[in-house]
Amino acid sequence: MTPTFSPRALMSLLFNGSKAVDVVTTALRIGLLDALEPGPVSLRELAERFEVQPLRLYKFLDCLESLGFVERNEPSDDITETTYRADPGLRAAAAAAVGPDAIERDRDTYPWQRLHGRLEESLRGDVSMTDDDFSWPPKTDEQTEAFERSMSLGLGPVIETFDQHAHRLWPGRRRFLDVGGGAGTLAAHVLDNAPDLLADVYNLPTVAPLVEETRKRCGHPERLGFVGGDFFTEPLPAGYDALAFVRVLHDWPTPDSRRLIEKAYEALPPGGLLLICEEFRTPDRLAMQFFWSYFLIGVDSSVSRLREVSFYTGVLAEIGFTNIEVLPGSWELVVAHKPG
Repeated sequence: MTPTFSPRALMSLLFNGSKAVDVVTTALRIGLLDALEPGPVSLRELAERFEVQPLRLYKFLDCLESLGFVERNEPSDDITETTYRADPGLRAAAAAAVGPDAIERDRDTYPWQRLHGRLEESLRGDVSMTDDDFSWPPKTDEQTEAFERSMSLGLGPVIETFDQHAHRLWPGRRRFLDVGGGAGTLAAHVLDNAPDLLADVYNLPTVAPLVEETRKRCGHPERLGFVGGDFFTEPLPAGYDALAFVRVLHDWPTPDSRRLIEKAYEALPPGGLLLICEEFRTPDRLAMQFFWSYFLIGVDSSVSRLREVSFYTGVLAEIGFTNIEVLPGSWELVVAHKPG
């Protein structure tokens, strides 16, 4: 249903972006999206249900239609007979973007205003984010906590994919290491679907208190642990038959990302499992990454390079992994095995 816009039409939508957000936020808040998604539903029914004026609602729905979110059928000159149906998944998408706990609202708390209106200067290197604004990697406990909590908010697609394939991933596995696993949100969730598994988060020592918070809240505190270290200066811990890089590798230059995969190969036993899950580059994911692409223009220490999934499957094969698969899901999951 979503149209392909001409450059001129897209420019109009971009210029009026704040108004579009107001429309979507209002539609979500009053429950209009709940009524539109099952559709079709008439303008008359909607106006009566939400106690609004039909002509004003008609224009409001034109706004949603202009964004490509609803399909309209207008059978007569009586606008109240016009029916609408929303794109499947619109309500969930709106909640994720503009709802009270939306990831976009969290992102908006970062000091992007430092670059706003000064991008030309920033592109030349004259304006940058200071370490007080944003440091990569985070330098203070406060920056680390803010970043890891923010990353936890974006784990929904990862968790869905891990859930979808739990029956394939964990049978026969005993110890799982989530490398750079943030506050332990994913590791704790994995344990819900793997009763025989022990899971540790490997991260900088400053993250330990956040993982401890997660451990106390999760349903299996005795099976969730933490290992402190620096994956660039140390080998990855051994003794695990499954390792994961989740939203980690795209943050680093290609030689560094490749070296981390090599370290995983060295740490795993024969038959060990490596999992890679992140925002593999597609037009949709590049669009959803827009905030970070914009914000990180002023942060040279962060690569923030979304790569196609084929990059990872190729590197895995070159290093020596076998049985490499790309499992489908909200975000694809790359799985590979060390021979043995």
